[in-house]
Amino acid sequence: MKHFFLKSFLLFVFIFSGSSHAQDISVETATDTLFFDDFSQSSLDREKWNVVGTDFWVNNEQQIYVDSTATVFTVKGDDAQGAESALMLKAHYSPDYITYRGNDFDFISGRINTRDKVMFTYGTASARMKLPAGSGFWPAFWALGGGDWPDTGEIDIMEYVGETDWIGVALHGPEYSGETPLVNKYFFPEGEDVTDWHVYSVDWTKDGIYFKVDGRLIYRVTKPMVEHYGEWAFDNPKYLILNLALGGAYPYKTNGVEKPYNGLPESTVQLIKEGKAEVLIDWVLIRN
Repeated sequence: MKHFFLKSFLLFVFIFSGSSHAQDISVETATDTLFFDDFSQSSLDREKWNVVGTDFWVNNEQQIYVDSTATVFTVKGDDAQGAESALMLKAHYSPDYITYRGNDFDFISGRINTRDKVMFTYGTASARMKLPAGSGFWPAFWALGGGDWPDTGEIDIMEYVGETDWIGVALHGPEYSGETPLVNKYFFPEGEDVTDWHVYSVDWTKDGIYFKVDGRLIYRVTKPMVEHYGEWAFDNPKYLILNLALGGAYPYKTNGVEKPYNGLPESTVQLIKEGKAEVLIDWVLIRN
């Protein structure tokens, strides 16, 4: 059973030394815990999570999301790759799976969210994750407001496009969406990369937003910084999203690949066919 203590969460968030690694940090919950899931059940808890289906497509991504145990499922033991249990989002090569909005999709993958199940305003949202190597993989851990985008804001807690030495964080809102100026890259220390277990988190307050990896502060955005570009869109409830996208706008901007798929090179297509397009999530936690 995973460590689940009703006491201070400070060990996880703040105690980190050069000899420690993310996989050595226990998750500890406190009385202000709003949400916690360690994916220890035999399947995804539908009381906590929604699963996105084939009626959703954005950003020229090369996959279509499906609500299936092939793309969203829990694992234990060796399949959890160092965790006791975990959620797996997995992409598959599935030629001509569906035509949607005039596009033929050859890949399926998984996306989940807590919309209308768990919404929160301010607090700390964290997830312990293990990501796959491969140019054009586009997994993310993020939060959206419940209204129109970008008016109700977006917090990108972790975004990865296939370069294993870094992840990105960002804010989007009115007048600073899309190519937002409020963005930063975090480059891992030597000997670490995204294929290791890491804790990605954000501390969200009424005056600022603080992004962290393994307890290290990697980017700080204050309310005045945001209001230099547009309206502060971070006083409203938000929900969490976890997804594994393939190719599309952001990977293409990074790798410039046009064929065989936009933002998705043949080498990564082969990884998908070999069953290596996997994102593992050990746990997700929200504290007020």
